[in-house]
Amino acid sequence: MYPSTRHFHDLSFKLEMDRNKVSSSAAEFDFNHKRVKLLSETGQIPDRMQGVLYWMSRDARVQDNWAMLYSQRIALKHRVPLHVCFCLVPKFLDATIRHFKFLLGGLREVESELRNLNIQFHLLRGKADVVLPEFVENHSIGAVVTDFSPLRTPLNWVKSFKEKLNSSVPFWQVDAHNIVPLWVTSDELEYAAYTIRGKIKRNLPEFLTCFPPVIQHPYPAAVIPEPVDWDAAEASLDVDQSVKKVNWATPGTCSGLKMLQSFLLSRLHLYATKRNEPTVEAQSNLSAWIHFGQISIQRCVLEVQEKRSKCPDSVDGWVEQAVIRRELADNFCYYNPNYDNIKGADKWAVDTLNSHKKDRRQYMYSLSKFEAAQTHDDLWNASQIQMMREGKMHGFLRMYWAKKILEWSESPEEALSISIYLNDRYSLDGRDPNGYVGIMWSICGIHDRGFPERPILGCIRWMSYEGCKRKFDVASVVSQYGARKYRYEGHK
Repeated sequence: MYPSTRHFHDLSFKLEMDRNKVSSSAAEFDFNHKRVKLLSETGQIPDRMQGVLYWMSRDARVQDNWAMLYSQRIALKHRVPLHVCFCLVPKFLDATIRHFKFLLGGLREVESELRNLNIQFHLLRGKADVVLPEFVENHSIGAVVTDFSPLRTPLNWVKSFKEKLNSSVPFWQVDAHNIVPLWVTSDELEYAAYTIRGKIKRNLPEFLTCFPPVIQHPYPAAVIPEPVDWDAAEASLDVDQSVKKVNWATPGTCSGLKMLQSFLLSRLHLYATKRNEPTVEAQSNLSAWIHFGQISIQRCVLEVQEKRSKCPDSVDGWVEQAVIRRELADNFCYYNPNYDNIKGADKWAVDTLNSHKKDRRQYMYSLSKFEAAQTHDDLWNASQIQMMREGKMHGFLRMYWAKKILEWSESPEEALSISIYLNDRYSLDGRDPNGYVGIMWSICGIHDRGFPERPILGCIRWMSYEGCKRKFDVASVVSQYGARKYRYEGHK
């Protein structure tokens, strides 16, 4: 149940007041430079520059954004205009129109908010290494800032742009997604949550701080750009139109904050005891807005922690998932180039899966049968249907869903491929470190340990239909999504 309008306005007003208590502007704020990494050879800003550019990518919001704040800080210091660019590519992995509508809907809000702050927003069509160098040249940009993603495609975008950027222009990257910057937490691949937890917690007092505001920018650009033609931008996409947008989630920071407020009011107190029950509304439902960078996880944690006196166990449980586990996922994807294939698994897991490759599968399904939710298991089918309809799946069911794909596929490699494809195609938070790591945990045992050996799975942790029945009302989940069992006919 969503909060009332009054409650939402109370939260918006509270956040504005919180920011203003920190500082009246980013220039006055004591910015922690550990959040920033210089990517270029020079950090010296040219004397005659006429603007600063924030290349917005992973973190598509205005407020509560360390990369945006750092960009404005430079622009204020040098008394020049601030530009924000987003580079829209026509196709991105398995993203569909569902994902692009959510992305573009959030960017519409960004454009409007920046216009009110006298900051220019530019939607550039094409890859960054093609369209951004020309923008830098045409606008006499003297400094470029971007945000950070650990995934290979965005990393390659940054690398390619850096190679084509004028060598006299400094280029910085800010980790605006993690609370503790990834490069501060660890310089190596962490084995599990217990190896990274202490490193993050030691740094939280330094980095889990309140945000200053992005302010009305006092130095306007010489030329005001035309408003973005959002219909034309959508029409330029070359993506699958068949996976429609969802009805329960509206894109943008405002809607993300509404969902945060509803979590604080209605569901957080249930999180400690009910988060693994799909029939109970106890999860935050924030992952889509966090994935698209439309709300800050740091802001969410600051607000959740204010409820500690009322529900300490729920606060601790949620922070464990939102901070420790989520930042562990970024660590895994950044330091392990094989984050989405079996080569990225630990040796014990690879060995045990390989030793059971030839085990007889009682059930085996093709991608088309999985995608159509046509298996013998009505709970699995219900989980798949939820993801197709709603763009999300309950966290407990995601684990069950992926593990059963391993059981019913020809090989672990095929199971990984099918799981990642389906998750990235239908889930609003697809193509995310959390998604890759969740699937790799389920199928390849990363960040986990070995269990008693079983057919097919070897020593990978097992989950069963009967076990689910002991934890929650399976029939209720199945009924909600109209799922049914299909007769197994040896599908391949």
